[in-house]
Amino acid sequence: MGLTLVEKIAARHADGLSPGTVVRSGDFISIRPRHVMTHDNTGAVIPKFKQIGATTIADPAQPVFAIDHDIQNTSPENLAKYAKIEAFARDHDIDFYPPGTGISHQVMVVQGYVVPGAMVVASDSHSNLYGGAAALGTPVVRTDAASIWATGVTWWQVPPVAKVVLKGRLSPGVVGKDVIIALCGLFNKDEVLNHAVEFMGDGVAHLPMSPRMTIANMTTEWGALAGVFPFDEVTVNYLRSRVPEFTNPNRPGRRGSKSRSAYTNADIDAWWKNRSDLNADVDAEYAIELELDLATVVPHVSGPNEVKTMVSLTEMERKRVPIQKAYLLSCVNARFEDLHDAAEVVRSRGGHVANGVEFYLAPASAEVQARSQSNGDWQTLIDAGAIALPPGCGACIGLGRGLVQKGETAISATNRNFKGRMGDRDAYVYLASPAVVAASALAGFICAPTNFAERPAGTGVRRPERKSRPAASVQIMEGFPSSVRGRVLFIDKDNLNTDGMYAGKHTYRDDMTPEQMAAVTFENYDPKFNELYQSGDVVVAGFNFGTGSSREQAATALKFKGIPCVIAGSFSETYKRNAFNNGFVVFECPELVTHLRAVLTNRAPTTVGPEITIDYAKSILTLDGKSFAFPPLSPAAQELIVAGGAEKLVASRLRAKA
Repeated sequence: MGLTLVEKIAARHADGLSPGTVVRSGDFISIRPRHVMTHDNTGAVIPKFKQIGATTIADPAQPVFAIDHDIQNTSPENLAKYAKIEAFARDHDIDFYPPGTGISHQVMVVQGYVVPGAMVVASDSHSNLYGGAAALGTPVVRTDAASIWATGVTWWQVPPVAKVVLKGRLSPGVVGKDVIIALCGLFNKDEVLNHAVEFMGDGVAHLPMSPRMTIANMTTEWGALAGVFPFDEVTVNYLRSRVPEFTNPNRPGRRGSKSRSAYTNADIDAWWKNRSDLNADVDAEYAIELELDLATVVPHVSGPNEVKTMVSLTEMERKRVPIQKAYLLSCVNARFEDLHDAAEVVRSRGGHVANGVEFYLAPASAEVQARSQSNGDWQTLIDAGAIALPPGCGACIGLGRGLVQKGETAISATNRNFKGRMGDRDAYVYLASPAVVAASALAGFICAPTNFAERPAGTGVRRPERKSRPAASVQIMEGFPSSVRGRVLFIDKDNLNTDGMYAGKHTYRDDMTPEQMAAVTFENYDPKFNELYQSGDVVVAGFNFGTGSSREQAATALKFKGIPCVIAGSFSETYKRNAFNNGFVVFECPELVTHLRAVLTNRAPTTVGPEITIDYAKSILTLDGKSFAFPPLSPAAQELIVAGGAEKLVASRLRAKA
């Protein structure tokens, strides 16, 4: 049986394996990624690094710092944090990109850190974007980042891999954002949840690098751990276009010595010569296979406040949904091509941003803005009434100028529209392509830039047979509880995102105490949660719990509250990683969720349920006189809990090594 591209890349970056060892989906491995990127959250990783007991960076070429999230915040406290990050980078000879350079993921690609066949991780959920350049980009959490700084390695479980075949060509005016909105809307039953997605098919060759990056980026919102495109002529041409930039004396780069990220045409030639190692084998085995005919894709919008709810533009135009905000920014859709598409809409329609609408514009990087200015696109958008913001995340994460207010409706080219993420939780946000955003900003209501005939989507799916997991006993190590008993608090919500658990406005407040963090849990989802909660309650939630941002506080805040564990139908893998890395137990039991949905009537956002008993040794939980099996907690998982998280575990290993 052949290997998927993801399995091949994982093996290339596995640490401690014997030569020739085959790596398969499901394997737990130690990985040594090519790079690990952190942004503003570097300020939170530094103390973790020190708490581990580390004093030196294992490989100074491995970390990259790129500041992009809260760059509009010029308070003395935030500027001091940035200064500390830069000083740490200087002291440890780490590549540092200051505020204003660009959004971190854009920086990682255009500055040459992301290359075909590389595993590049980041303490940010949109590191999936790197898959556009035939790399394996996947998120890690802050604790992982500190561990990689200290040791060069961390743990990773190779995920199941989904094959997505893209056929045909996109129609004129249809772009990458429309493709990923279609995939999220058409395959919205967790088909790729916690999978790595490999894109292939004859349609891939017709997708330039920018739409590839857009599609790969938003596989995060689709529920995937990674989205990877093949290494082909499109990749090669893009890489060659970047080579001259690496010899440009005015190249925006790290402060200090020359950046380590440059590659040459000779490097590209070598990668191409060995391209069979950078693509999946023809007989590779996949967990699921999906198909989309690109010719059938027409622009839609997602929402409101749900990425996987797809609505046709024809229907939206019939409703004439008025907007008060429009956004053209973020790591998914603020590249040169995106700004050009929006500027072309303005040129074709003429006029000005509608009265009562604020249209916010931020480039993916300073380089993108300079290029957009050079061909007149930037000025076209500004003359039409767009409000310029610096190259960073800003409103996408609910920081800085132009947040959506209570009762307002917005159309956005960002990748997320979760309730409360971009401002007030009582606002409505739709997602769409840059052209749709520009047309809507001019019209004052959500509309298409041109007429698109609706057509049925050409899709296909092949699913393997799934087998239920039998109960299994496991040895409980000393210090791990053999059982837990408590009252159920049932959160009847699928795809509950981390913004709902721990609001974005708190994410970069590094001064919050554990008690303060515990007090704001679930405030964006259910403000009444804290009134219902009693010490020792076990939270049971729906499917894909913890989707969205990789913020670890969504796990640690629940731990600080005293919740012994969270049981869900399924988890975002990033959330699960955050939980165990911080010594917090989570596990899946979909049958329990189905049972509670059947027996609990008059359910509220949070419903008090019956008492539950969890037997970790037997991997059985009991409720209402019924028993349900769940996956046994492996020794590796128990070890993290007993140690109090990955930081303390790595610290003990560093002491042992010393």
